[in-house]
Amino acid sequence: MNKIVLITGGSRGLGRDMALRIAKQGIDVVITYHSNEQAAAEVVNEITGFGQKAKALKLNTANVKEFDEFLTTLQMHLTETYSTTAIDILVNNAGTGVNASVTDTTEEAFDEMMNIHFKGVYFLTQKLLPIMNHGGRIVNISSGLTRVTFPNVSAYASMKGAVETYTRCLAKELGARKITANVVAPGAIATDFGGGTNKTNEEKRKAVSQITALGRVGEPEDIGGVVAFLCTPDAGWINGQRIECSGGMML
Repeated sequence: MNKIVLITGGSRGLGRDMALRIAKQGIDVVITYHSNEQAAAEVVNEITGFGQKAKALKLNTANVKEFDEFLTTLQMHLTETYSTTAIDILVNNAGTGVNASVTDTTEEAFDEMMNIHFKGVYFLTQKLLPIMNHGGRIVNISSGLTRVTFPNVSAYASMKGAVETYTRCLAKELGARKITANVVAPGAIATDFGGGTNKTNEEKRKAVSQITALGRVGEPEDIGGVVAFLCTPDAGWINGQRIECSGGMML
């Protein structure tokens, strides 16, 4: 039986490319989406079009109270499709951005970042660990902003820093089950994330290009292939690591 990956936020942007690239490794895919059911269905259709199984399930990763119901729905799909209730790989990718200074960040915005980027990741992983096969993989998506700093990203970057620490703890705790846990930290990528300025704002794109060794803004496919590699047998000895994919930003 093919291995099975669950990717949160897999309907667009980085998550979409991850889903497609992982599926091309011969791994069946379950993606979650928050609200854009049509985009999620398009990803599923594209994956099934080249021969892998795929399913899209709705989930608000910021709402821990939804996780029990989601787990039940996921296991129903796994049972019906594979006669199993287990998955092999978890990619915690879902996220949003907040662009506000330290002085202007509200408690509500801070809590939203906490719920989506750290609390949701922590407790969804906890919920899924009992159904992960031994020898599995966890890939958590962080950010280049845990290494370099810019104005107006303090809440977001802080949550990603927490995820990186959490990932190292996971790698240590899950070693006995031969489950690896790693972080992929994208730099500036041209997606709709955070208002899409990395894709549409030419002034920002030029500035990013000037501080990046490879001289351009990143694209989703620059990230998806790295995540897909971490899901393969060739990456089995990589554990507890942060892999930055930024084209050499601010070296």
